[in-house]
Amino acid sequence: MKKTFLSLFFLGFGFMIHAQLNPVSWSFNAEKIADKTYEVKMTATLQNKWHIYSQNQPDDVDIVPTTFTVNPNPLIVIDGNIAELGKMEKFTDKQLGVTLYQYSKTVTFVQKIKLKANVKTSFSGSVEYQTCDDEKCLPPKTIRFSVGIK
Repeated sequence: MKKTFLSLFFLGFGFMIHAQLNPVSWSFNAEKIADKTYEVKMTATLQNKWHIYSQNQPDDVDIVPTTFTVNPNPLIVIDGNIAELGKMEKFTDKQLGVTLYQYSKTVTFVQKIKLKANVKTSFSGSVEYQTCDDEKCLPPKTIRFSVGIK
């Protein structure tokens, strides 16, 4: 009985630590919006009290904006820049005298793409981001993604 209790305790404790160290989860999908045209949606869902930064920040801030790197694919043409859909918050750090642009709860980054032909392929790359709460920031993290396009 003691072993079971201790095992459950440490398992629960491990989940709590993991949740604190990984307060954002990502999902990726593609939606066909016209012939050979898709919107790739990259959604960050954040735990309460955490935020992620916009791609666009003032030059004088010392945080890591969300940055996407797209792997080259000869079958895909990138159409415009990655848009941000969500409630952007402006946070002014009085100590540093700078304004930061951030999202809480959820934000969806949308990249419009066009296929050169009607083929199955993938849109892949990586996203680097930093999450912070009111007291601390976690080190920047990079994750890879791949979205099937049909």
